[in-house]
Amino acid sequence: MKALIGFLSVIAVELLQFTYLHRTQPSAPAIEILNPLEIRILKAKSPKQPKVLTVSWAVETVARLGGYLEHRSKTPIGIQVLWRGWLKLHDLCEGWKLAKET
Repeated sequence: MKALIGFLSVIAVELLQFTYLHRTQPSAPAIEILNPLEIRILKAKSPKQPKVLTVSWAVETVARLGGYLEHRSKTPIGIQVLWRGWLKLHDLCEGWKLAKET
């Protein structure tokens, strides 16, 4: 049980860092919070791609993967939506890596 709590706390810190940077530095480069493979997959899944990939774009795209409704843009992105999107993003990354191996 302690190992699971330790593992999940690392993910929770990453998600809190996501939300913090989204609120304080939305125009920072997305590479600060995502690795190149994650950015590549988000670019493939994103209907809108700005010229410069920012933290704001990355967080909003991950949130969309988690079920965030864009028409409710006045509501802030919640941690549960980010959690679901983060899990889906990592599933897509795992699938990408497995496909490259075969």
